[in-house]
Amino acid sequence: MKPWRDPGLWLSLLVTAAIGLWPAVAANKPYAREMMFTVLMSVGLASSLNIMQGYTGYVNFGHIIFFGLGGYVGFYLLSVYHAPLYVAALAGALTAALVAFLLGKAILRLRGAYFALATIGINEAARSFVKNFDPFGGPTGMTLKFHVYQAYGGANQALWITYIALVVLTLLIILVSYLVKTSKFGLGLMAIRENEDAAEVMGIVAPDAKTWAYVLSAVFPGIIGVLFFFKNGNIEPGDAFRLQQSIEVIVMVMLGGQGLVFGPLVGAAVYQRLRGYLLVSPLFKNIQLAVAGLLLLIIILFVPAGLIGWLRGRFPRLRRWLV
Repeated sequence: MKPWRDPGLWLSLLVTAAIGLWPAVAANKPYAREMMFTVLMSVGLASSLNIMQGYTGYVNFGHIIFFGLGGYVGFYLLSVYHAPLYVAALAGALTAALVAFLLGKAILRLRGAYFALATIGINEAARSFVKNFDPFGGPTGMTLKFHVYQAYGGANQALWITYIALVVLTLLIILVSYLVKTSKFGLGLMAIRENEDAAEVMGIVAPDAKTWAYVLSAVFPGIIGVLFFFKNGNIEPGDAFRLQQSIEVIVMVMLGGQGLVFGPLVGAAVYQRLRGYLLVSPLFKNIQLAVAGLLLLIIILFVPAGLIGWLRGRFPRLRRWLV
């Protein structure tokens, strides 16, 4: 089926666009913008991780590495050289892609728990490196001077520019995820997920396919990191390389349904709603990560296909809409 004729693709794009347009019709536009920025960022991170985890079956606890490294490189260009935002975003994407390519060649021959443990170690190594790298501000990070935002019409206008850029980027991530899934390349990735040895017997060069999937999944977090820290005006190692955030993104992917285009979108939106409740709850606000871990355990034990996967299995007629 041609992509533009697939109702599942259009449903995914329309839901994402509806989330992005919500601040335009909300009564409290700044509040709605910040809330939807968080949701869209989560959708983007989850959908990009799904390209690696959902299609190849490789669980990546270090996905946030690319968010942090891309964010740092872009922020450095913005802060020191006053580069335009699009140049900083491109630099963040290229940095993430290069790092992913080098890492992929080194660790993607590992499988299962060995790969997962390696990604955790790399995340901690990246945080330690940046924490001791003086050009990036060391442990205190970097802060943007207010006059940087004047080139964008002031801080308020810059926030809206960043938000619109994230909406467009998230739509692009959804589209790319769909195109990968329905391509010959995507079929090869899913063959690796089902049985890597059998896939190689059938002629798929698994290390190369996994590496390029890893690179593609890394490009988008690199850009998201630049947008997020530009919006915040500062960047620190602890915020850029939070292992907790990587775990939360994995939960989002599995909650919605890994290996599906619509799954991470729903999983991210549902989890962010739940997270918002936990943060204001006196009982749960200090054990948020424990709740995320418990949720992940429940998904694995009782709903391994995720919410969208369960709906596809329970109501076959929905399969053409829930891709």
